[in-house]
Amino acid sequence: MQKNIRNFSIIAHIDHGKSTLADRIIQECGAVADRDLTAQMMDTMDIEQERGITIKAQSVRLNYVKDGQAYILNLIDTPGHVDFSYEVSRSLASSDGALLIIDATQGVEAQTIANVYIAMDNDLEILPVVNKIDLPSADPDRVLEEVEEAIGIDCTESNLISAKTGQGVKALIDAIVDRVPSPVGDTDAPTKALIYDSWFDNYLGALALVRVYDGSIKKGQMIRMMNTKEEHQVLNLMYPHPRKPTKTNVIETGEIGIVILGLKTTNSIAVGDTITDAKNPTAEVIDGFEPAKPFVFAGIYPIETDKFEDLRDALNKLQLNDSSISFEPESSAALGSGFRTGFLGMLHMEVIKERLEREFDLDLIATAPTVIYEILKTDGTRITIQNPSELPAPNYIDTIFEPYVKATILVPDEFLGNVIKLLNDKRASQNKMDYIGKRVLLDYDIPMNEIVMDFYDKLKSTTKGYASFDYEPIGFRPGVLQKLDIKVAGEIVDALSIIVPENKALSKGREFIKALKELIPRQLFEVAIQASIGNNVIARETVKSTGKNVTAKCYGGDITRKRKLLEKQKAGKKRMKAIGKVNVPQEAFMAVLKI
Repeated sequence: MQKNIRNFSIIAHIDHGKSTLADRIIQECGAVADRDLTAQMMDTMDIEQERGITIKAQSVRLNYVKDGQAYILNLIDTPGHVDFSYEVSRSLASSDGALLIIDATQGVEAQTIANVYIAMDNDLEILPVVNKIDLPSADPDRVLEEVEEAIGIDCTESNLISAKTGQGVKALIDAIVDRVPSPVGDTDAPTKALIYDSWFDNYLGALALVRVYDGSIKKGQMIRMMNTKEEHQVLNLMYPHPRKPTKTNVIETGEIGIVILGLKTTNSIAVGDTITDAKNPTAEVIDGFEPAKPFVFAGIYPIETDKFEDLRDALNKLQLNDSSISFEPESSAALGSGFRTGFLGMLHMEVIKERLEREFDLDLIATAPTVIYEILKTDGTRITIQNPSELPAPNYIDTIFEPYVKATILVPDEFLGNVIKLLNDKRASQNKMDYIGKRVLLDYDIPMNEIVMDFYDKLKSTTKGYASFDYEPIGFRPGVLQKLDIKVAGEIVDALSIIVPENKALSKGREFIKALKELIPRQLFEVAIQASIGNNVIARETVKSTGKNVTAKCYGGDITRKRKLLEKQKAGKKRMKAIGKVNVPQEAFMAVLKI
Protein backbone atom coordinates (compact mmCIF):
# COMPACT_ATOMS: atom_id res chain seq x y z
CA MET A 1 0.00 0.00 0.00
CA GLN A 2 2.80 2.39 0.94
CA LYS A 3 4.30 2.42 -2.58
CA ASN A 4 0.97 3.76 -3.92
CA ILE A 5 0.84 6.80 -1.58
CA ARG A 6 1.90 10.28 -2.75
CA ASN A 7 2.21 13.11 -0.19
CA PHE A 8 2.68 16.49 -1.86
CA SER A 9 2.16 20.24 -1.25
CA ILE A 10 1.29 23.04 -3.65
CA ILE A 11 3.55 26.10 -3.25
CA ALA A 12 3.57 29.44 -5.10
CA HIS A 13 3.51 33.22 -4.80
CA ILE A 14 0.19 34.94 -3.93
CA ASP A 15 -2.50 34.64 -6.65
CA HIS A 16 -0.58 32.22 -8.88
CA GLY A 17 -3.45 29.71 -8.69
CA LYS A 18 -2.73 27.21 -5.88
CA SER A 19 -6.28 26.93 -4.53
CA THR A 20 -7.84 26.82 -8.03
CA LEU A 21 -5.46 23.99 -9.00
CA ALA A 22 -6.42 22.14 -5.78
CA ASP A 23 -10.09 22.43 -6.89
CA ARG A 24 -9.27 20.94 -10.32
CA ILE A 25 -7.28 18.03 -8.81
CA ILE A 26 -10.16 17.27 -6.40
CA GLN A 27 -12.58 17.40 -9.36
CA GLU A 28 -10.36 15.20 -11.57
CA CYS A 29 -10.13 12.58 -8.79
CA GLY A 30 -13.93 12.63 -8.36
CA ALA A 31 -13.72 13.30 -4.61
CA VAL A 32 -16.64 15.75 -4.72
CA ALA A 33 -19.77 15.54 -6.87
CA ASP A 34 -19.93 18.26 -9.56
CA ARG A 35 -23.07 19.78 -8.00
CA ASP A 36 -21.17 20.30 -4.67
CA LEU A 37 -18.11 21.90 -6.27
CA THR A 38 -17.38 25.50 -5.21
CA ALA A 39 -14.49 27.82 -6.04
CA GLN A 40 -11.52 27.60 -3.63
CA MET A 41 -12.96 24.56 -1.81
CA MET A 42 -9.91 24.22 0.41
CA ASP A 43 -10.35 27.78 1.76
CA THR A 44 -12.94 26.91 4.38
CA MET A 45 -12.84 30.07 6.55
CA ASP A 46 -15.17 33.01 5.80
CA ILE A 47 -12.27 35.42 6.04
CA GLU A 48 -10.32 33.44 3.38
CA GLN A 49 -13.24 33.53 0.95
CA GLU A 50 -13.88 37.25 1.52
CA ARG A 51 -10.24 38.30 1.10
CA GLY A 52 -9.56 35.75 -1.65
CA ILE A 53 -6.40 34.49 0.07
CA THR A 54 -5.35 31.23 1.73
CA ILE A 55 -4.50 31.64 5.41
CA LYS A 56 -4.45 28.04 6.68
CA ALA A 57 -2.79 25.13 4.88
CA GLN A 58 -5.48 22.49 4.25
CA SER A 59 -5.10 18.76 3.56
CA VAL A 60 -7.27 16.38 1.53
CA ARG A 61 -7.00 12.64 0.80
CA LEU A 62 -7.88 11.68 -2.79
CA ASN A 63 -8.14 8.37 -4.67
CA TYR A 64 -6.78 8.19 -8.24
CA VAL A 65 -6.50 5.32 -10.70
CA LYS A 66 -3.67 5.21 -13.26
CA ASP A 67 -3.08 2.24 -15.59
CA GLY A 68 -5.40 0.06 -13.47
CA GLN A 69 -3.44 0.85 -10.26
CA ALA A 70 -5.19 2.64 -7.37
CA TYR A 71 -3.19 5.49 -5.79
CA ILE A 72 -3.77 7.63 -2.66
CA LEU A 73 -2.92 11.30 -3.14
CA ASN A 74 -2.53 13.39 0.03
CA LEU A 75 -2.65 16.99 -1.20
CA ILE A 76 -1.79 20.02 0.98
CA ASP A 77 -2.80 23.49 -0.29
CA THR A 78 -0.55 26.17 1.27
CA PRO A 79 -0.81 29.99 1.65
CA GLY A 80 1.25 32.33 -0.53
CA HIS A 81 1.59 35.45 1.62
CA VAL A 82 4.91 36.03 3.40
CA ASP A 83 3.15 36.32 6.80
CA PHE A 84 1.97 32.72 6.54
CA SER A 85 5.25 31.13 5.39
CA TYR A 86 5.26 29.20 8.70
CA GLU A 87 2.23 27.26 7.41
CA VAL A 88 4.23 26.45 4.25
CA SER A 89 7.27 25.15 6.17
CA ARG A 90 5.03 22.88 8.31
CA SER A 91 3.25 21.49 5.26
CA LEU A 92 6.52 20.82 3.42
CA ALA A 93 7.96 19.03 6.48
CA SER A 94 5.21 16.41 6.14
CA SER A 95 5.42 16.06 2.31
CA ASP A 96 7.60 14.06 -0.09
CA GLY A 97 7.17 16.37 -3.08
CA ALA A 98 6.03 19.87 -4.02
CA LEU A 99 4.28 21.39 -7.04
CA LEU A 100 5.91 24.76 -7.74
CA ILE A 101 3.23 26.86 -9.46
CA ILE A 102 4.37 29.88 -11.54
CA ASP A 103 1.98 32.30 -13.24
CA ALA A 104 2.55 32.22 -17.04
CA THR A 105 2.10 36.02 -17.22
CA GLN A 106 3.84 37.18 -14.00
CA GLY A 107 6.79 34.80 -13.90
CA VAL A 108 9.02 34.21 -10.86
CA GLU A 109 8.12 36.35 -7.80
CA ALA A 110 9.76 36.87 -4.38
CA GLN A 111 7.64 34.26 -2.57
CA THR A 112 8.27 31.75 -5.39
CA ILE A 113 11.98 31.90 -4.56
CA ALA A 114 11.43 31.79 -0.77
CA ASN A 115 9.11 28.75 -0.93
CA VAL A 116 11.47 26.84 -3.24
CA TYR A 117 14.30 27.23 -0.72
CA ILE A 118 12.08 25.81 2.07
CA ALA A 119 11.24 22.84 -0.22
CA MET A 120 14.95 22.32 -1.02
CA ASP A 121 15.81 22.37 2.72
CA ASN A 122 13.33 19.49 3.16
CA ASP A 123 14.92 17.52 0.22
CA LEU A 124 11.62 17.40 -1.67
CA GLU A 125 11.09 16.45 -5.32
CA ILE A 126 10.06 19.76 -6.96
CA LEU A 127 7.77 19.70 -10.03
CA PRO A 128 7.72 23.05 -11.93
CA VAL A 129 4.19 23.84 -13.14
CA VAL A 130 3.34 26.86 -15.33
CA ASN A 131 -0.28 27.93 -14.71
CA LYS A 132 -2.68 30.32 -16.55
CA ILE A 133 -1.49 29.32 -20.04
CA ASP A 134 -5.02 30.15 -21.31
CA LEU A 135 -4.38 33.91 -20.86
CA PRO A 136 -3.53 35.92 -24.00
CA SER A 137 -0.37 37.38 -22.40
CA ALA A 138 0.96 33.97 -21.24
CA ASP A 139 4.60 33.25 -22.11
CA PRO A 140 5.49 29.81 -20.64
CA ASP A 141 8.92 29.58 -22.33
CA ARG A 142 10.09 32.90 -20.82
CA VAL A 143 8.77 31.84 -17.40
CA LEU A 144 10.60 28.49 -17.50
CA GLU A 145 13.81 30.30 -18.49
CA GLU A 146 13.32 32.61 -15.48
CA VAL A 147 12.88 29.60 -13.17
CA GLU A 148 16.14 28.05 -14.41
CA GLU A 149 17.98 31.40 -14.17
CA ALA A 150 16.65 32.66 -10.79
CA ILE A 151 16.26 29.36 -8.92
CA GLY A 152 18.44 26.88 -10.79
CA ILE A 153 15.83 24.12 -11.18
CA ASP A 154 15.98 21.93 -14.28
CA CYS A 155 12.74 22.61 -16.20
CA THR A 156 13.10 20.06 -19.00
CA GLU A 157 10.28 18.10 -17.34
CA SER A 158 7.61 20.68 -16.59
CA ASN A 159 3.83 20.84 -16.88
CA LEU A 160 1.87 23.58 -18.64
CA ILE A 161 -1.65 23.88 -17.25
CA SER A 162 -4.67 26.11 -16.85
CA ALA A 163 -6.18 25.50 -13.41
CA LYS A 164 -9.20 27.57 -14.45
CA THR A 165 -10.17 25.48 -17.51
CA GLY A 166 -8.63 22.17 -16.35
CA GLN A 167 -6.26 21.98 -19.37
CA GLY A 168 -3.24 19.76 -18.61
CA VAL A 169 -4.42 18.84 -15.07
CA LYS A 170 -4.79 15.09 -15.78
CA ALA A 171 -1.26 14.96 -17.23
CA LEU A 172 -0.03 16.80 -14.10
CA ILE A 173 -1.64 14.19 -11.77
CA ASP A 174 0.04 11.43 -13.82
CA ALA A 175 3.36 13.29 -13.40
CA ILE A 176 2.78 13.46 -9.61
CA VAL A 177 2.24 9.67 -9.52
CA ASP A 178 5.39 9.09 -11.64
CA ARG A 179 7.77 11.63 -10.11
CA VAL A 180 6.84 12.24 -6.44
CA PRO A 181 8.51 9.48 -4.37
CA SER A 182 6.34 7.23 -2.20
CA PRO A 183 6.84 7.55 1.59
CA VAL A 184 9.59 5.43 3.16
CA GLY A 185 8.76 3.97 6.58
CA ASP A 186 8.95 0.78 8.62
CA THR A 187 5.46 -0.72 8.99
CA ASP A 188 6.60 -3.06 11.82
CA ALA A 189 8.39 -0.39 13.90
CA PRO A 190 6.72 1.30 16.92
CA THR A 191 4.26 4.10 16.09
CA LYS A 192 5.97 7.35 15.09
CA ALA A 193 3.85 10.24 13.77
CA LEU A 194 4.35 14.01 13.43
CA ILE A 195 1.61 16.49 14.40
CA TYR A 196 1.75 19.14 11.67
CA ASP A 197 -1.56 20.90 12.31
CA SER A 198 -4.25 21.06 15.00
CA TRP A 199 -7.51 22.88 15.71
CA PHE A 200 -10.37 22.98 18.19
CA ASP A 201 -13.81 21.57 17.42
CA ASN A 202 -16.73 22.45 19.73
CA TYR A 203 -18.06 18.87 19.55
CA LEU A 204 -14.91 16.73 19.26
CA GLY A 205 -12.45 18.84 21.30
CA ALA A 206 -8.81 19.30 20.24
CA LEU A 207 -7.91 17.51 16.98
CA ALA A 208 -4.46 16.67 15.61
CA LEU A 209 -3.58 16.27 11.91
CA VAL A 210 -0.68 13.81 11.67
CA ARG A 211 1.68 12.20 9.15
CA VAL A 212 2.60 8.64 10.18
CA TYR A 213 6.29 7.88 9.52
CA ASP A 214 6.60 4.42 11.13
CA GLY A 215 4.08 1.85 12.39
CA SER A 216 0.40 2.81 12.50
CA ILE A 217 -2.19 4.52 14.73
CA LYS A 218 -5.24 2.39 15.61
CA LYS A 219 -8.59 3.29 17.11
CA GLY A 220 -8.56 2.57 20.87
CA GLN A 221 -4.70 2.63 21.05
CA MET A 222 -3.01 4.35 24.02
CA ILE A 223 -0.57 6.93 22.62
CA ARG A 224 2.08 9.16 24.19
CA MET A 225 3.09 12.73 23.27
CA MET A 226 6.90 12.65 23.23
CA ASN A 227 7.43 16.27 24.39
CA THR A 228 4.76 16.59 27.09
CA LYS A 229 4.97 12.84 28.10
CA GLU A 230 1.15 12.81 28.38
CA GLU A 231 -0.78 9.66 27.47
CA HIS A 232 -4.23 9.56 25.83
CA GLN A 233 -6.53 7.03 24.20
CA VAL A 234 -7.37 7.38 20.50
CA LEU A 235 -11.18 7.73 20.39
CA ASN A 236 -11.55 8.07 16.62
CA LEU A 237 -9.55 8.42 13.40
CA MET A 238 -10.50 10.23 10.18
CA TYR A 239 -9.07 11.01 6.75
CA PRO A 240 -9.16 14.74 5.84
CA HIS A 241 -11.67 15.89 3.21
CA PRO A 242 -12.86 19.42 2.25
CA ARG A 243 -16.54 18.53 2.74
CA LYS A 244 -16.84 15.59 5.13
CA PRO A 245 -13.88 13.73 6.70
CA THR A 246 -14.24 9.93 6.41
CA LYS A 247 -13.86 7.68 9.46
CA THR A 248 -11.27 4.89 9.57
CA ASN A 249 -10.01 2.39 12.15
CA VAL A 250 -6.30 2.70 11.34
CA ILE A 251 -3.87 5.21 9.79
CA GLU A 252 -1.03 3.25 8.17
CA THR A 253 2.65 4.11 7.54
CA GLY A 254 3.03 7.02 5.12
CA GLU A 255 -0.60 8.16 5.47
CA ILE A 256 -2.05 11.43 6.68
CA GLY A 257 -5.03 11.50 9.04
CA ILE A 258 -6.89 13.23 11.87
CA VAL A 259 -6.53 11.85 15.43
CA ILE A 260 -9.40 12.50 17.87
CA LEU A 261 -8.41 12.23 21.53
CA GLY A 262 -11.47 13.95 23.08
CA LEU A 263 -9.31 16.57 24.82
CA LYS A 264 -11.22 19.50 26.33
CA THR A 265 -8.12 21.69 26.79
CA THR A 266 -5.65 22.81 24.17
CA ASN A 267 -2.48 22.37 26.27
CA SER A 268 -1.78 18.70 25.43
CA ILE A 269 -1.45 19.00 21.65
CA ALA A 270 1.57 20.88 20.30
CA VAL A 271 2.29 21.26 16.58
CA GLY A 272 5.68 19.68 15.86
CA ASP A 273 5.32 17.07 18.63
CA THR A 274 5.79 13.34 17.95
CA ILE A 275 3.08 10.78 18.73
CA THR A 276 4.18 7.26 19.69
CA ASP A 277 2.76 4.11 21.30
CA ALA A 278 2.44 4.36 25.10
CA LYS A 279 3.49 0.72 25.76
CA ASN A 280 6.13 0.40 23.04
CA PRO A 281 7.51 3.93 22.42
CA THR A 282 9.89 4.85 19.60
CA ALA A 283 13.47 5.76 20.54
CA GLU A 284 13.77 9.28 19.13
CA VAL A 285 11.43 12.12 18.21
CA ILE A 286 10.94 13.26 14.61
CA ASP A 287 12.81 16.44 13.73
CA GLY A 288 9.79 18.71 13.58
CA PHE A 289 10.26 22.26 12.40
CA GLU A 290 11.62 25.41 13.95
CA PRO A 291 8.97 26.98 16.17
CA ALA A 292 7.75 30.25 14.67
CA LYS A 293 9.29 33.36 16.19
CA PRO A 294 6.83 36.28 16.27
CA PHE A 295 8.41 39.61 15.44
CA VAL A 296 5.47 42.01 15.46
CA PHE A 297 3.86 42.69 18.82
CA ALA A 298 0.66 44.55 19.69
CA GLY A 299 -1.58 44.83 22.71
CA ILE A 300 -5.06 43.31 22.19
CA TYR A 301 -7.69 44.47 24.67
CA PRO A 302 -11.41 43.72 25.02
CA ILE A 303 -13.53 46.88 24.70
CA GLU A 304 -15.76 45.49 27.48
CA THR A 305 -13.34 45.00 30.40
CA ASP A 306 -15.26 42.02 31.86
CA LYS A 307 -14.45 39.99 28.70
CA PHE A 308 -10.77 39.50 29.68
CA GLU A 309 -11.19 35.76 30.55
CA ASP A 310 -13.22 35.20 27.34
CA LEU A 311 -10.31 36.69 25.38
CA ARG A 312 -7.82 34.40 27.17
CA ASP A 313 -9.97 31.34 26.33
CA ALA A 314 -10.32 32.48 22.69
CA LEU A 315 -6.54 32.98 22.31
CA ASN A 316 -5.86 29.52 23.78
CA LYS A 317 -8.22 27.89 21.27
CA LEU A 318 -6.88 29.92 18.36
CA GLN A 319 -3.28 29.11 19.30
CA LEU A 320 -4.08 25.42 18.75
CA ASN A 321 -5.06 26.25 15.16
CA ASP A 322 -2.23 28.77 14.66
CA SER A 323 0.78 27.91 16.81
CA SER A 324 2.74 30.90 15.50
CA ILE A 325 0.92 33.36 17.81
CA SER A 326 2.19 33.97 21.35
CA PHE A 327 0.54 36.01 24.11
CA GLU A 328 1.01 37.09 27.70
CA PRO A 329 -1.20 39.27 29.96
CA GLU A 330 -0.47 42.99 30.25
CA SER A 331 -2.31 46.00 31.58
CA SER A 332 -2.51 49.56 30.31
CA ALA A 333 -3.61 52.69 32.18
CA ALA A 334 -5.57 53.73 29.09
CA LEU A 335 -7.12 50.40 28.07
CA GLY A 336 -7.31 48.16 31.16
CA SER A 337 -6.33 44.46 31.05
CA GLY A 338 -5.44 42.66 27.83
CA PHE A 339 -2.71 40.58 26.17
CA ARG A 340 0.60 41.44 24.55
CA THR A 341 0.33 39.29 21.43
CA GLY A 342 3.08 38.29 18.98
CA PHE A 343 2.46 37.91 15.22
CA LEU A 344 4.49 37.08 12.09
CA GLY A 345 3.49 40.30 10.29
CA MET A 346 0.82 42.97 9.83
CA LEU A 347 -1.54 40.84 7.72
CA HIS A 348 -1.22 38.04 10.29
CA MET A 349 -2.16 40.55 13.01
CA GLU A 350 -5.21 41.77 11.06
CA VAL A 351 -6.38 38.21 10.38
CA ILE A 352 -5.98 37.04 14.00
CA LYS A 353 -7.86 40.09 15.33
CA GLU A 354 -10.67 39.50 12.82
CA ARG A 355 -10.83 35.77 13.63
CA LEU A 356 -11.04 36.49 17.37
CA GLU A 357 -13.90 38.93 16.75
CA ARG A 358 -15.82 36.63 14.38
CA GLU A 359 -15.25 33.16 15.77
CA PHE A 360 -15.51 34.10 19.46
CA ASP A 361 -17.88 37.09 19.26
CA LEU A 362 -15.52 39.62 20.91
CA ASP A 363 -15.12 43.39 20.46
CA LEU A 364 -11.40 44.15 20.50
CA ILE A 365 -9.01 47.06 20.22
CA ALA A 366 -5.38 46.70 19.08
CA THR A 367 -2.56 49.10 19.95
CA ALA A 368 0.18 50.25 17.59
CA PRO A 369 2.29 47.27 16.46
CA THR A 370 5.93 47.23 17.56
CA VAL A 371 8.87 44.85 17.19
CA ILE A 372 11.05 43.27 19.88
CA TYR A 373 14.15 45.25 20.97
CA GLU A 374 17.27 44.23 22.89
CA ILE A 375 18.61 46.82 25.35
CA LEU A 376 22.20 46.87 26.67
CA LYS A 377 21.98 48.80 29.94
CA THR A 378 24.78 50.91 31.40
CA ASP A 379 25.36 48.28 34.13
CA GLY A 380 26.17 45.67 31.42
CA THR A 381 22.90 43.68 31.67
CA ARG A 382 20.88 42.87 28.54
CA ILE A 383 17.08 42.91 28.46
CA THR A 384 14.48 42.43 25.71
CA ILE A 385 11.34 44.55 25.47
CA GLN A 386 8.19 44.09 23.37
CA ASN A 387 6.36 47.18 24.57
CA PRO A 388 7.74 50.75 24.21
CA SER A 389 6.45 51.58 27.71
CA GLU A 390 9.02 49.07 29.11
CA LEU A 391 11.97 51.06 27.71
CA PRO A 392 14.26 52.23 30.59
CA ALA A 393 15.07 55.93 31.07
CA PRO A 394 17.74 57.21 28.58
CA ASN A 395 20.43 57.54 31.32
CA TYR A 396 20.21 53.75 31.96
CA ILE A 397 20.60 52.78 28.28
CA ASP A 398 23.97 52.07 26.67
CA THR A 399 22.76 50.71 23.26
CA ILE A 400 19.43 49.78 21.74
CA PHE A 401 19.57 46.81 19.32
CA GLU A 402 16.77 46.52 16.78
CA PRO A 403 15.80 43.46 14.66
CA TYR A 404 16.77 43.44 10.96
CA VAL A 405 15.39 41.40 8.08
CA LYS A 406 16.86 40.36 4.74
CA ALA A 407 14.38 41.65 2.15
CA THR A 408 14.13 40.19 -1.37
CA ILE A 409 12.27 42.45 -3.81
CA LEU A 410 11.50 41.71 -7.46
CA VAL A 411 10.55 44.83 -9.42
CA PRO A 412 10.22 45.84 -13.12
CA ASP A 413 13.27 47.97 -14.03
CA GLU A 414 11.10 51.05 -14.84
CA PHE A 415 10.18 51.37 -11.12
CA LEU A 416 13.70 50.73 -9.80
CA GLY A 417 14.36 54.40 -8.89
CA ASN A 418 11.12 54.65 -6.89
CA VAL A 419 11.89 51.47 -4.94
CA ILE A 420 15.51 52.45 -4.13
CA LYS A 421 14.27 55.87 -2.87
CA LEU A 422 11.68 54.13 -0.67
CA LEU A 423 14.32 51.73 0.69
CA ASN A 424 16.70 54.60 1.47
CA ASP A 425 13.90 56.40 3.35
CA LYS A 426 13.44 53.22 5.38
CA ARG A 427 17.14 53.06 6.44
CA ALA A 428 17.84 49.97 4.30
CA SER A 429 21.31 48.92 3.11
CA GLN A 430 21.91 47.20 -0.24
CA ASN A 431 23.60 43.78 -0.50
CA LYS A 432 23.19 43.07 -4.21
CA MET A 433 21.17 43.80 -7.33
CA ASP A 434 20.65 41.33 -10.21
CA TYR A 435 18.73 41.59 -13.49
CA ILE A 436 16.35 38.74 -14.44
CA GLY A 437 15.07 39.64 -17.91
CA LYS A 438 13.32 43.03 -17.63
CA ARG A 439 13.07 42.79 -13.86
CA VAL A 440 15.49 43.54 -11.05
CA LEU A 441 16.09 41.32 -8.01
CA LEU A 442 17.06 43.49 -5.03
CA ASP A 443 18.62 42.10 -1.85
CA TYR A 444 18.53 44.57 1.08
CA ASP A 445 18.94 44.53 4.87
CA ILE A 446 16.21 46.62 6.46
CA PRO A 447 15.14 47.32 10.09
CA MET A 448 11.98 45.35 10.94
CA ASN A 449 10.54 48.48 12.58
CA GLU A 450 10.48 50.19 9.17
CA ILE A 451 8.49 47.50 7.35
CA VAL A 452 6.02 46.71 10.11
CA MET A 453 3.60 49.56 9.43
CA ASP A 454 3.16 50.75 5.86
CA PHE A 455 6.14 49.49 3.84
CA TYR A 456 4.19 46.89 1.85
CA ASP A 457 1.46 49.41 0.89
CA LYS A 458 4.03 52.02 -0.17
CA LEU A 459 5.98 49.45 -2.19
CA LYS A 460 2.81 48.43 -4.04
CA SER A 461 1.74 52.04 -4.72
CA THR A 462 5.18 53.17 -6.00
CA THR A 463 5.35 50.20 -8.41
CA LYS A 464 1.65 50.15 -9.48
CA GLY A 465 1.34 46.76 -7.77
CA TYR A 466 4.07 45.05 -9.84
CA ALA A 467 6.69 44.55 -7.10
CA SER A 468 6.82 41.39 -5.01
CA PHE A 469 8.38 41.24 -1.57
CA ASP A 470 9.64 38.59 0.83
CA TYR A 471 11.73 38.78 4.00
CA GLU A 472 13.45 36.66 6.63
CA PRO A 473 14.88 37.72 10.03
CA ILE A 474 18.68 38.03 10.28
CA GLY A 475 19.25 39.12 13.90
CA PHE A 476 19.80 42.36 15.83
CA ARG A 477 21.93 45.42 15.04
CA PRO A 478 22.57 48.63 17.04
CA GLY A 479 20.29 51.56 16.21
CA VAL A 480 19.97 55.24 17.17
CA LEU A 481 16.43 55.16 18.56
CA GLN A 482 14.21 57.07 20.97
CA LYS A 483 10.86 56.57 22.65
CA LEU A 484 8.15 58.98 21.47
CA ASP A 485 5.43 59.60 24.07
CA ILE A 486 2.05 61.16 23.45
CA LYS A 487 0.53 63.31 26.18
CA VAL A 488 -3.17 64.16 26.23
CA ALA A 489 -4.10 66.92 28.70
CA GLY A 490 -0.68 66.52 30.36
CA GLU A 491 -0.94 62.74 30.87
CA ILE A 492 1.08 60.14 28.92
CA VAL A 493 -1.16 57.65 27.08
CA ASP A 494 0.99 54.53 27.43
CA ALA A 495 -0.79 52.62 24.64
CA LEU A 496 0.25 55.29 22.10
CA SER A 497 4.01 55.24 22.84
CA ILE A 498 6.25 54.17 19.93
CA ILE A 499 10.00 53.75 19.38
CA VAL A 500 11.33 55.77 16.43
CA PRO A 501 14.71 56.58 14.81
CA GLU A 502 16.20 59.76 16.30
CA ASN A 503 16.25 61.63 12.96
CA LYS A 504 12.56 60.92 12.35
CA ALA A 505 11.24 61.71 15.84
CA LEU A 506 10.20 65.29 15.03
CA SER A 507 8.33 64.49 11.80
CA LYS A 508 6.67 61.39 13.33
CA GLY A 509 5.61 63.37 16.41
CA ARG A 510 4.04 66.15 14.31
CA GLU A 511 2.28 63.68 12.02
CA PHE A 512 0.99 61.79 15.03
CA ILE A 513 -0.54 64.64 16.99
CA LYS A 514 -2.01 66.24 13.85
CA ALA A 515 -4.02 63.05 13.30
CA LEU A 516 -4.99 62.86 16.99
CA LYS A 517 -6.23 66.46 16.98
CA GLU A 518 -8.88 65.52 14.43
CA LEU A 519 -9.92 62.45 16.40
CA ILE A 520 -10.15 63.58 20.03
CA PRO A 521 -13.60 65.10 20.63
CA ARG A 522 -13.85 68.70 21.87
CA GLN A 523 -14.36 69.12 25.62
CA LEU A 524 -15.69 72.03 27.70
CA PHE A 525 -12.02 72.99 28.23
CA GLU A 526 -8.98 73.22 25.94
CA VAL A 527 -7.06 69.94 25.51
CA ALA A 528 -3.33 70.02 24.76
CA ILE A 529 -1.94 67.10 22.72
CA GLN A 530 1.84 66.89 22.92
CA ALA A 531 4.54 64.66 21.48
CA SER A 532 7.51 64.38 23.81
CA ILE A 533 10.89 62.66 24.04
CA GLY A 534 11.74 62.26 27.71
CA ASN A 535 10.79 65.60 29.29
CA ASN A 536 11.19 67.60 26.06
CA VAL A 537 7.99 68.46 24.20
CA ILE A 538 8.77 68.42 20.47
CA ALA A 539 5.32 69.15 18.99
CA ARG A 540 1.94 70.38 20.22
CA GLU A 541 -1.62 70.78 18.97
CA THR A 542 -4.63 72.14 20.89
CA VAL A 543 -8.20 70.90 20.70
CA LYS A 544 -10.34 74.01 21.16
CA SER A 545 -13.02 74.01 23.85
CA THR A 546 -16.72 73.94 23.05
CA GLY A 547 -18.43 77.15 24.17
CA LYS A 548 -21.73 77.06 26.00
CA ASN A 549 -23.80 80.22 25.48
CA VAL A 550 -24.19 81.28 29.13
CA THR A 551 -25.52 84.73 28.15
CA ALA A 552 -28.53 83.32 26.29
CA LYS A 553 -30.85 84.20 29.20
CA CYS A 554 -29.80 87.90 29.22
CA TYR A 555 -32.31 89.96 27.29
CA GLY A 556 -30.98 93.51 27.16
CA GLY A 557 -29.92 95.16 30.42
CA ASP A 558 -26.45 96.34 31.40
CA ILE A 559 -23.38 94.76 29.66
CA THR A 560 -21.82 94.02 33.08
CA ARG A 561 -24.40 91.23 33.61
CA LYS A 562 -23.06 89.38 30.58
CA ARG A 563 -19.44 90.04 31.58
CA LYS A 564 -20.07 88.63 35.04
CA LEU A 565 -21.51 85.41 33.57
CA LEU A 566 -18.61 85.05 31.10
CA GLU A 567 -16.03 85.54 33.89
CA LYS A 568 -17.82 82.91 35.97
CA GLN A 569 -17.72 80.50 32.99
CA LYS A 570 -14.01 81.20 32.46
CA ALA A 571 -13.22 80.37 36.11
CA GLY A 572 -15.30 77.18 35.86
CA LYS A 573 -13.42 76.06 32.73
CA LYS A 574 -10.09 76.70 34.46
CA ARG A 575 -11.14 74.55 37.41
CA MET A 576 -12.45 71.86 35.02
CA LYS A 577 -9.14 71.85 33.15
CA ALA A 578 -7.31 71.18 36.40
CA ILE A 579 -9.34 68.05 37.15
CA GLY A 580 -10.50 67.18 33.60
CA LYS A 581 -10.01 63.67 32.21
CA VAL A 582 -10.11 63.11 28.46
CA ASN A 583 -11.38 59.87 26.96
CA VAL A 584 -9.23 58.91 23.97
CA PRO A 585 -11.64 57.21 21.53
CA GLN A 586 -10.97 53.90 19.76
CA GLU A 587 -10.53 55.68 16.41
CA ALA A 588 -7.41 57.34 17.82
CA PHE A 589 -5.75 53.96 18.32
CA MET A 590 -6.80 52.90 14.83
CA ALA A 591 -5.25 56.09 13.45
CA VAL A 592 -1.95 55.04 15.02
CA LEU A 593 -1.96 51.94 12.81
CA LYS A 594 -2.41 54.13 9.74
CA ILE A 595 0.54 56.34 10.70
